[in-house]
Amino acid sequence: QVQLVESGGGLVQAGGSLRLSCAASGRAFSNNPMGWFRQAPGKGREFVAGISNTGGTTGYADPASGRFTISRDNAKNTVYLQMNKLKPEDTAVYYCAARYFVYSDWSARDYEYHYWGQGTQVNVSS
Repeated sequence: QVQLVESGGGLVQAGGSLRLSCAASGRAFSNNPMGWFRQAPGKGREFVAGISNTGGTTGYADPASGRFTISRDNAKNTVYLQMNKLKPEDTAVYYCAARYFVYSDWSARDYEYHYWGQGTQVNVSS
């Protein structure tokens, strides 16, 4: 089992930055590919960014590309999402997720993730 706890959300003005953190506990975190997803009010959950178990490969959804950076520190059992140049349309609950350790790479499909955090709210004002 892997337990995930997100933090770092809050209210920020458009153009500002936030860094989300996702702390993992349980079995060896360094074996799990990780992803960030978000869900805006009235919308479905969407992929934001993913990172392989070693951090060697990353991927981003188009809205995040060039503005967001996913990273991980396996020594601290933490994955991060640095969000810059935030826009009002980035307002959502952000979730981190982990795939089973048998997989090494990230996925953009939420059903391919097996552990989920509770989410952290990000509000971007115009």
